[in-house]
Amino acid sequence: MSLDRELLARPAIELAPLVLGAVLRHGGVALRITEVEAYLGDGTDPGSHAFRGRTRRNATMYGPPGHLYAYFSYGMHVCANIVCSPEGAASALLLRGGEIVDGLAEARSRRTTSKTDGDLARGPARLTIALGIGLGDDGADLGALPFELTLPAIPAPAVRTGPRTGVSGPGGGVAFPWRFWLPGEPTVSPYRRHPQLGNASGV
Repeated sequence: MSLDRELLARPAIELAPLVLGAVLRHGGVALRITEVEAYLGDGTDPGSHAFRGRTRRNATMYGPPGHLYAYFSYGMHVCANIVCSPEGAASALLLRGGEIVDGLAEARSRRTTSKTDGDLARGPARLTIALGIGLGDDGADLGALPFELTLPAIPAPAVRTGPRTGVSGPGGGVAFPWRFWLPGEPTVSPYRRHPQLGNASGV
C-alpha cells in the first residue's frame, strides 16, 4: 500500500488526530499509534528543534513528508517523529505511545524491563526500543521497507488533546496543547510538566 503523501503534507496540528490509530511497522514489529505530539518550527513553536531555523540536526524536519526524524533526547534515548507539512516547512509529529500489534516476542526481547505488554511502547524512548529504531534511521522513508506506515481509513471517533509533556521554554507545554491521544488506552504516557528553564526541549 502506497503512503498518502498528500495527507501527510498537512500541518502537524491538523494531521495529529488523523494519525492516531495508524500502524507503524519496522521489520518484524508493528504498533498502533495511540499518542503523538505536534511540533512546528521557524519562530512559531519555541518547543521545536526548528524554532531557530534549519541546522544539521533538524534537517530532516524540512524534508518531504512521510519520512522519519530521529534524534537523541538528553544524549540517552532515541525519539522518532513523522515528518509532515510540505517540503521546506519544518513540522513533525513525535510518536509518544503505541500498542504492539505484531511481533510481541521481538518487542518483549528488546524491552525486558516492561512488566506488561501495555508498557512496551508507552513513552517515546520505549517506543523506539520496542520497534528497533535507531539514530541511523533518521531520514528513512516510512513508505519503504523496512518501514511501513498504514494510515487509518477512518479517523478515530474520539481524540483527547492537552499540554505537551516535558517541554520547556515560554509557556511550556501548557501554552501549546498539541498532545493528542486516544482516550482509555493503557499505552498513553502520563502527563509530565517540565520546569521552565527557557530552552526548547521538544521536537
